Amino acid sequence: MKLVKQDILNALKTITAPGEGENMVDSGAVTNVVTFADEVIVDITIKNPSLQARKRTEVDILQTIHKEVYEKAKIKVNVKVDAQATQPKNEIKGKAIPGIQNIVAVASGKGGVGKSTVTANLAVTLAKMGFKVGVLDADIYGPSIPIMFDVANERPLSVTVDGKSKMKPVENYGIKVLSIGFFTKPDQAVIWRGPMASKALNQMIFDAAWGELDFLLLDLPPGTGDIHLSIMQALPITGAVVVSTPQNVALADAKKGVAMFQQDSINVPVLGIVENMAYFTPAELPENKYYIFGKEGAKHLAEDLNVPFLGEVPLIQSIREAGDLGRPAALQTATPIEEAFEAITRNVVQEVVNRNEELPATEAIKITTMAGCSAVKKN
Repeated sequence: MKLVKQDILNALKTITAPGEGENMVDSGAVTNVVTFADEVIVDITIKNPSLQARKRTEVDILQTIHKEVYEKAKIKVNVKVDAQATQPKNEIKGKAIPGIQNIVAVASGKGGVGKSTVTANLAVTLAKMGFKVGVLDADIYGPSIPIMFDVANERPLSVTVDGKSKMKPVENYGIKVLSIGFFTKPDQAVIWRGPMASKALNQMIFDAAWGELDFLLLDLPPGTGDIHLSIMQALPITGAVVVSTPQNVALADAKKGVAMFQQDSINVPVLGIVENMAYFTPAELPENKYYIFGKEGAKHLAEDLNVPFLGEVPLIQSIREAGDLGRPAALQTATPIEEAFEAITRNVVQEVVNRNEELPATEAIKITTMAGCSAVKKN
């Protein structure tokens, strides 16, 4: 079938670009349409910089042309973002930290899904790949990062930077770490209200001597609440990683976690979803997989929400043991655990690269290459 340009334009007049009041054609968003036989190329420029808006625009165009014009049409959509477009007045923006290139928030809709474990192992894997990494434990009410990095008994030192007194993060395994756990006793409950917790977080963010970092990972508390908003108001988050187990109860909350970042007033790109405790493989039966919490639930959720699936982490006893001992399991060499976290970390880095190439930059400096992403040589 030979496609006609006017038919394509008429079809596109039935849909709008994200955030636009008029249809795609009358609003001027569609900048060019080229047809040749059963092929069509659509160039469109949108004002919404979120990755989700880009994907929604592309999907809407594909579905509309297939439905209204020709169901077997071969379509290519080129979506560009107008970086000069006025941002919504209520969009949350943060203040950049000099020297930190990318800030990645690791979140979950509910507790107990292994968010801190994933954060710790992402951090050490990034460090093994040659990146400079820091971890901020923003889980005010349940800080576990100090235990996972075997620094629970350490305390940040005070250093002078440009005439100002700053906290020097505690270091282990090449990772710079700050946590509220460094300032409380092990048996002391943190019963602060939101404003006090937010103030403490701001001090750890802006009154710390982080130095030069390629990645600062934020281990957020479970849920979608005041701490999350405070963090996103304080910092220009490059993107968010959502952690979930495959079971329906966890997926329902993970979906809310993704929705929080995608709200127009927040507008933080979701880099993808990690499925933790994906399956159990007994040591004596290495070829067997037992899907204790369900099969590929987080993977299917990622597909439904049109966000990347970053990978799965098996349910292995040594991951828990390594976390309790303060030596993240990804530090092990030539193991399925190391391979799983390397695959996930590569996907995270690639999504950050894609995000920085495709969307207007935050205050942070972009990663423009995959240099340094190969793992250290195994002994």
